[in-house]
Amino acid sequence: MDLLILFFPLLLIVFALMVLFSFIPVGLWISALASGVQVGIAELIGMRLRRVPPSRIVHPLIKATKAGLELTTNQLEAHFLAGGNVDRVVNALIAAHRAGIPLTFERAAAIDLAGRNVLEAVQMSVNPKVIETPVVAAVAKDGIELQAKARVTVRANIDRLVGGAGEATIIARVGEGIVTTIGSAETHKAVLENPDSISQTVLSKGLDGGTAFEILSIDIADVDVGRNIGAKLQTDQAEADKRIAQAKAEERRAMAIAHEQEMRAVVQEMRSKVVEAEAEVPRAIAQALREGKIGVLDYQNLRNIMADTDMREAISRLAPKGSEPAGSATQIKE
Repeated sequence: MDLLILFFPLLLIVFALMVLFSFIPVGLWISALASGVQVGIAELIGMRLRRVPPSRIVHPLIKATKAGLELTTNQLEAHFLAGGNVDRVVNALIAAHRAGIPLTFERAAAIDLAGRNVLEAVQMSVNPKVIETPVVAAVAKDGIELQAKARVTVRANIDRLVGGAGEATIIARVGEGIVTTIGSAETHKAVLENPDSISQTVLSKGLDGGTAFEILSIDIADVDVGRNIGAKLQTDQAEADKRIAQAKAEERRAMAIAHEQEMRAVVQEMRSKVVEAEAEVPRAIAQALREGKIGVLDYQNLRNIMADTDMREAISRLAPKGSEPAGSATQIKE
């Protein structure tokens, strides 16, 4: 019991030192002092209180100091609290300093907070990047389709990284320039003979304006001959004309059928009127007999004439072609 009472203050001191050293990064402070970075214990404690990991600030600060850059903990801590990547910004500043590219901490922090990779941009400024466009199809004036693929060599423009357009805009503008150049060519053979005319025309348009890149060169990687679009359009036009002609012919046929049906209706109506008129003949004869306008002998002669007419029509229908009907003038003469 006496031993416990004796060692209790010692254990309490050890526990207090452990808690103190876990809250105060003494090892990090010693590393900073050994690297020539002036960081006070109070600053490290303040970082803990502001919930900023001291290692995320001190280690980049040590790298920057060793590289000859003059940065402060306040700058790095403010960028961290704003949601930036402190380590990437410091690496970008070191790379720019080594390459002789003028880049301030404020500019690098703004680029990083804008969502762009500032280290990759600095690396692209030193080592240009090649962007390969997809296959772009265009049609020359002679109707032949050409399919071209280009490789665009670009370099990052640090001053236009904030607010500048990205790679998609470069690809779209280069594709538009290729289509315009091929479309203005008289024949597809002229483009195949001189494909660098495409790159020269596209490059002269200043397509990198408003973008985060500077176009160094545009090289046509491949040009292939595609379909004969002119012939296909002519074929489609001929097919459309054929269908129009067929539709008009069908319209005329329908009108002719309608006209024929109308004429048949008229003929049928006339026949019905003739039948009605023929039905009135017996009534008229009977009325004439009653009124004494014709006699029985006249009626009998009329019947004989009608019977003779019916007989002649029947004989003419039965007689073969080219022969004289029975009772004709030739047979009577014989």
